[in-house]
Amino acid sequence: MGVRPSPPKGESPMSHPPNDAATLAAALAERAEAVCRRYLPAGRLQGRYWVAGDVHGAKGRSLFVRLRPPGVPGKWTDAATGEHGDLLDLLRAQLGTGALRPALDEARAFLALPAPATVGAGESVAERVARARRLWGACRPVAGTHAESYLRARAIARCGFAALRFHPRLHYRDEAGFRRFPALVAAVTEPGGYVIGVHRTWLDPHRPAKAPVAAARKTMGRAYGLAVRFGRPADGASLLVGEGLETVLSLLTAVPTLAGAAALAAGSLGAFSAPPGVSRLLIARDGDAEGEAAADRLAMRCAEAGIDATVLVPERGDFNDDLRALGGRGLARRVGRLLVR
Repeated sequence: MGVRPSPPKGESPMSHPPNDAATLAAALAERAEAVCRRYLPAGRLQGRYWVAGDVHGAKGRSLFVRLRPPGVPGKWTDAATGEHGDLLDLLRAQLGTGALRPALDEARAFLALPAPATVGAGESVAERVARARRLWGACRPVAGTHAESYLRARAIARCGFAALRFHPRLHYRDEAGFRRFPALVAAVTEPGGYVIGVHRTWLDPHRPAKAPVAAARKTMGRAYGLAVRFGRPADGASLLVGEGLETVLSLLTAVPTLAGAAALAAGSLGAFSAPPGVSRLLIARDGDAEGEAAADRLAMRCAEAGIDATVLVPERGDFNDDLRALGGRGLARRVGRLLVR
């Protein structure tokens, strides 16, 4: 037998009713091509198979997912690693936690199925995604708001993107209880543009700065390996992807011809996959060891998938620090030579 994604210590494959997992895996198999197009977007159809580079959806020819008989639809094998399994295993590998429960929740969200009656104390992935979409719908465009003032105070001139919105009084909960602050809200989307998460930055109501709370930035819904997207790159064009929202917006301010994607965290940056049609990634990392490791991981995955990758390194802590120190033109001059093929 090959190697399947293994459960974490303390959780066995029987931690959930076996018929539940089996039923969801069978339902995913009935929609195998749709699953692949959603979760392996850089892959392609080849006969009875969907072919991709790895379980994270990179370009390549290592991973084969059977779509139709003969053989069992939904079964996949990664020739490079020896891993194999069904589509539920694929979701489990993509989520990166090793746990089965998040994969079951993700499968239900994809299949538009209700959460089980007993889901424990926490929300399911589907419930978190639905709550994130409701929040997104309750926000308004960022132009002329306190969120725009916050971004401009950080020297970010390009902030009128559809992926950014504003909420005037967003709930914040900590040890002190519930409070409300204005907030910058960004949409986390899959490559097809479907909103499946939000990133919230709570703001000080009296000045253009982050709110005086312990954790002024939080995500809701799904975000790992995904991004807040700013524009769509043309076929064969480059895409800028960075670790943080303000890192990407700073570089888009300096180089307005680029399309960008903010992965929101170092781990998510390392798991990001270039959307179809992108021939080159410009990877903007932060100036710390975690950012370096994430950028190197993504660059390695790009090399395996045949995608050019250039890692951009800030002079200071991050590219927003550089933008505020150098100005837009100064930052453009510094990184411009790296953007030329």
